[in-house]
Amino acid sequence: MRSISARQRAGVLSATEPATDTDYRIHVDLARLRSLEAHGQTLHLLPRQPARSVLNGRHGSRLRGRGLDFLELRGYLPSDDIRSIDWRVTARTGEPHVRVFTEERDRPTLLVIDQRMSMFFGTRHAMKSVTAAETAALLSFAVLAQNDRIGGLVVRDDGIDEVRPACSRATLMRLLSHIADANQQLHAEREAPAPTSLDDVLTSVSRLARRDHLIIVLSDFDVIGPRSERLLSSLSRHNDIVLAPVVDPFAEYDLPRDLRLVVTDGDLQATFDTSDDAVRAALESVTAQRHEQLISWQRKFGLNLAPLSTSEPALPQLRRLLGLQRRSLPGQLSSNANTRPGDQHDR
Repeated sequence: MRSISARQRAGVLSATEPATDTDYRIHVDLARLRSLEAHGQTLHLLPRQPARSVLNGRHGSRLRGRGLDFLELRGYLPSDDIRSIDWRVTARTGEPHVRVFTEERDRPTLLVIDQRMSMFFGTRHAMKSVTAAETAALLSFAVLAQNDRIGGLVVRDDGIDEVRPACSRATLMRLLSHIADANQQLHAEREAPAPTSLDDVLTSVSRLARRDHLIIVLSDFDVIGPRSERLLSSLSRHNDIVLAPVVDPFAEYDLPRDLRLVVTDGDLQATFDTSDDAVRAALESVTAQRHEQLISWQRKFGLNLAPLSTSEPALPQLRRLLGLQRRSLPGQLSSNANTRPGDQHDR
């Protein structure tokens, strides 16, 4: 298999471990993503989140919830909430009147799933690309179970696949098919073109999600462009945005000093000696800058951060992030710039 050497280099397959045609730590297929449906339906992405949910954040970043449509103006009834009284109409008519609203039937969710070559990396449980793909599948099934619209952008090195949000199982399956296809194309021998930048991705998001969307970005944020901050600022004015950085805590924050890492983009290959202080400093600087950029965006625009780790399955992480379990997330980003992924552990 072409991916066996990649598995061994990534550290998720030992040289003596037998390789199979389907290793869901390395790649996912449509059958694997569909198998997550029952688990996804146990998750809830509603405006009112538990106190422990990352969507009920400390920076004014809680979800706006569905909008309200005006239904009618009518006379006050004893069962009406006094807060719904329209005092102007009441004063003009001399009789109490209330304004009645109805909640919008659904609210679109737009997932951005990064499946570029930079995501084809992992040292423990799974590749970053697999973590993002399975997280997207779980969230998609959760959204559809709430009768909300689901759509997404699948980001590849050579382009972006778009699926417009719809409350439709066919739409969900089309999105999962794009994810599986993009994921299957990732392998160590692949020659990757210049990667799609975050600017390109956010420009596409702006076209599909003009307002009142929940936008969830699953990425390692490897290529932040010069317009990324301005685009995020514009999107955040009319939408709820969740940035879900997918990290490998072992490789990005806890590198041992006795490793020689071989990294390839399918064309060029480089070897890193982690005992070299200069190499460690360079790697740590890149990681720290990316971390600080996300924290800065959280503070400026009231975004939600929902970090994901490659060191364990996606489902328990999502349950903790949504406040459905009490354990903290390994690798959770914090508004404290000194807190790094890998600093928090299960209790």
